[in-house]
Amino acid sequence: MTAYTATVTVRLKHGVLDPEAETTKRALERLGFDLSALRSADRYEVDLDAENADEAAERAESMAERLLANPTIHDYEVSVVEADDAQ
Repeated sequence: MTAYTATVTVRLKHGVLDPEAETTKRALERLGFDLSALRSADRYEVDLDAENADEAAERAESMAERLLANPTIHDYEVSVVEADDAQ
């Protein structure tokens, strides 16, 4: 078994209201930053042991589908690196 770090990034789908991002966008604009859009995201880093990177990714995908993301309103991405490479 090899140690891996899987990163799961969860975002609201386009078209779903994101009040946190809207509030932050307005605050940035008041500070003088010019931007057309801002989206918030949650990032989860999961350390796990697996036979290979594909297995680690499959397990992280399962975690995202079953708990970390609501497929009705969220999109998510999974990336995996060996734990030694993550540092």
